[in-house]
Order: sequence, then C-alpha cells, then structure tokens
Amino acid sequence: MPPTHEVANQVPPLGDVDTAADPALLEALHREGAGWAEAEVHAAGRLAGSEQAREWGRLANEYPPVLRTHDRVGHRIDEVEFHPAWHELLGTAVRLGLTAGPWQDDRPGAHAAHAATSLAWTQVEAGHMCPVGMTYAAVPTLRHAPDLAAVYEPLLAARTYEPGSRPPAQKQGLLAGMSMTEKQGGSDVRTNTTRAVPAADGTYRLTGHKWFTSAPMCDVFLVLAQAPGGMSCFLLPRILPDGSRNRMYLQRLKDKLGNRSNASAELEYDDAVAWLVGEEGDGLRLILEMVDNSRLAVTVWSAAGMRAATVAAVRHATHRKAFGAYLHDQPLMRNVLADLALESEAATALVMRIAGATDRAVRGDDNEAAFRRIAGAVGEYWVCKRTPAHAGEALECLGGNGYVEDSGIPRLYREAPLNSVWEGSGNVIALDVLRALHREPESVVAFVGELDAALGADRHYDSAVARLRSELAAAQAAGPGDPAVQFGARRLAEQMALTLQASLLLRHGHPAVADGFCASRLAGDRGHTFGALPAGADVGPLIERALLKAA
Repeated sequence: MPPTHEVANQVPPLGDVDTAADPALLEALHREGAGWAEAEVHAAGRLAGSEQAREWGRLANEYPPVLRTHDRVGHRIDEVEFHPAWHELLGTAVRLGLTAGPWQDDRPGAHAAHAATSLAWTQVEAGHMCPVGMTYAAVPTLRHAPDLAAVYEPLLAARTYEPGSRPPAQKQGLLAGMSMTEKQGGSDVRTNTTRAVPAADGTYRLTGHKWFTSAPMCDVFLVLAQAPGGMSCFLLPRILPDGSRNRMYLQRLKDKLGNRSNASAELEYDDAVAWLVGEEGDGLRLILEMVDNSRLAVTVWSAAGMRAATVAAVRHATHRKAFGAYLHDQPLMRNVLADLALESEAATALVMRIAGATDRAVRGDDNEAAFRRIAGAVGEYWVCKRTPAHAGEALECLGGNGYVEDSGIPRLYREAPLNSVWEGSGNVIALDVLRALHREPESVVAFVGELDAALGADRHYDSAVARLRSELAAAQAAGPGDPAVQFGARRLAEQMALTLQASLLLRHGHPAVADGFCASRLAGDRGHTFGALPAGADVGPLIERALLKAA
C-alpha cells in the first residue's frame, strides 16, 4: 500500500538529555552550600533524561502493581507484584542516595544536595519516589528509639536496593513506610481507633484498620495506634525477625487517579507485632515529625513536575509550526511559555531554600530551624497547589498531542494534584501555618527577616512586604482559632509564599525572572491564567533557561 502522507511538522525524538542542566537548580545548589554535589546531580539528571529511564517510567505506569493475597495452595502471602521497570526506577533512586543518606552525611549541604538530586531524578517518574521520600523522612522520628535507630538507620541510609520478603535486619538496605490514616478520620488522626496492647516480651500487638498505606511492600512502617497511655508511634516490620510474616493483611490496592506505578493499600493489623518509638502518648508529635520531613520531599516532587512540564512545552513550541511560524516565536505563546518557566523557577528556588534551611537546622542553626518550620508549610501549600494548573497549561501548549499518553504529559497531569493531598490537603497546611504563627513566634521573626533581606530591590515587592507584615500581625493577635483568620488562611499562606519567592528571586535569580515575577505576582498586573504576563516583560531569558540540553 503506497504511503498517503509524509510525517512533517512533528517534534523529533528527545534522545538522551540531562534534566539537571537547569540554571535555576544549579544556581540554587551552589547557593545552598552543596556545590560539591554538582557532578552527582548531573549524573542523576543524565539517568533521568535517558531513553532507557523514560521507558522504565512508561512501563511502570502501563503495568501497575497487582495484589497477590494468597499463593497457589491458599497460604496468605500479602505480596504486591510490580513490573520490572518499577524495580529499575526504585533501585536507581536508592543507588543515587535518595533515601535516608543525608542523615548520615556530615558534609554541609547534604540535604540540599539530596533535594537537587531528587528534583533532577523525579522528572522521569514520580510514583516510585513515595517509598523513597518516606524512608528519608522516617529517620528523625526513629531516633526517638535509639536502640531501634542503631539497627535500622544505617540500613535505611544504605545505597543498596534489596526487594523481597525477608527479616529487615538480614537485608543490606531497607525502605520505610508510614501508616496513619483511617477511614473514619483521614487527616484527623486523633480519631484513630487502631489499638496497641503491651506484650510480655516488650513489644506491642496492634489491631485495627488503616485506610491508606502507601508503598505496602516497604520493610518497616511507622504506625499510629492507641496505647494505654494514649496515641503512640510504633515501628512495625512486614517480616518478623524469625522470618514469619507479621499479621499485616492487605485488603485491596487503591484505584487512584494518578501515581499508578505505586501501590497504595487498605490493610488490617490483627495482633501485629510492633515496637514503641518514644513514649506512650507522644505518637502524634513523633509522626508529625516524619510528616514534616516528608513535606520537603513532596514539595520537591511538585517542583520537579513543574520543571518537566515546562521543558516539554518549550521543546514542543520550539519545533512545531502553526499559521506559518514556529510556536516558539509567536508573541502569545511566548507569554505562556515564559509564565510557565517563571512559576517553575520560583518553585525551584523555594524548595532549595527550604532544603538548605533543613541542612543548617540539622547542624544546630536555631534561626534556620525556625524559618524552616513555617517556610516548609508555606512552600508545600503553594508549590503543590500550583502544580495542577501548571501541568494543565503545559499540556495545552502541546495541543492534541499533549492529550495523548505518548507525550508523557497526561501522566504529569494525573500526578499533579497528588501532593496537595498526600501530606495534608490545602486546608490542613494553611491551618498549620496559622498554628506556627501563634505557637512559634520565632518562626515569624525568621520568616520576616528573610523578606527584609530583599527590601529596596523592587517597589512592588516593598509594598507586598508591608501588606504582609500587617496581615501577619493581625493573624497573630487574633489567634489560630479565630473564624475570620481561619477563613483567610489560604490567602495568607499564598501571600507568604509569593513574597518569599520574590525575595529569593530578587536576591539570587536572573533579573528578568525577578522582574517578571514581581510585576505579575505582586503588582497585580496579570490575569488569572498562565500567559497573562504584563506588557514589556522580558520573556526571552525565561524561555531560554527552560530549553533542555543534551546529555
């Protein structure tokens, strides 16, 4: 049969690229004291940008995990079967040191290096990063049980990926999960009903139902349960030291909108063995410490999604013609592309600043710890909240091509809302910001100090800081329980995020990025969609910085 047409005006194959060839990311890496890790970040970027890794990402989502509750003769096994591509992705992430390695790395900037490497690698596929991020977040909480930490922390930090059902202490590397939410409460974990009964051997026996436990094939889990002394935190292994299966039964896997490569389960504990972490009654505080650390991880993943979507949109527009000219050269499309790039750069600057604060806080800097407390919540709220709209606009830049699976953009789009749900919805995070304002005033002092450092650089910024100071003072005076303050909590969190991003860009960003951000996000001179930057915005450098470079 003769050909009916020639393929023309389509984007050529991507080939091997380096996702870390990102000026905003590399500039922040050095700024946050981790320039020593640039070669490792580029190595992760080249892996993520390879055709092989992209194929792993496709296959892991095309063939999602399957629950096997029983073996062929009826024995209960509670195993989740993954496509080999999942193991390639997860094994690579572990070998890159993206689990708990920074907690055992005494080099200044270790957590910033970890965030940058995560941002570069996550662009290939986000689902497998769930167990990676939880493993990173588990260590500070686990340290409240020094005997347990001595055994498990080195294994959680190891760069060895060892899947399979074996006693954790017999493995060369471990992954950790988190099991909190129940069907009657969701984010309100104070209503949890799972019971923990002390046993004669010093362990506890847990019985109850968990509504949403992600990555159920992890080796160990931090679990909330009601002990005699109140809500408590426990370390629960999937396989017991004697090699038998713990009484942790997977009921079903959740059929999720996105995050398809990753298994999320509903499960039952029926007299499951666990070890107490910390003291009875202290569980909520301890598990929230893990949530606080996973907050950085999910914000990094959202920033990675923004970067991947921006790069895809700019690349398509660079190669695609419409109405006689390349999309990349048409004024309205340039506005859209520049606006997407602006959002991505601001997100990267913010997450890397929070990662740097995490690093300095771990090393004893009280001011950075206070800043991180409130900036982490503000950053998660805003970056995760912006990602769905950003992904939708990037998809539209590709037109119909962006709406089909082959482009990879639908997977980004489905993944985009996840992080505004995973570690707390927008309302939960915004209310957490209010609590920090009231209970930890030192965090407000540190936050405002960060804003003051950029005063005088832009008149729109100076006005925004003055407004925000008044709003913060009013919210602190009224208290977090005031209905009017709660009603405006999202607005306040948004203004805090935008002003902080502007401060970072004014001090450290490309002048065109900083000017465009302040004019559009702070001066009010923009519409309600991407692509509504004000007249006169210098969009050329923004688009140029979003062009992906070959590996």
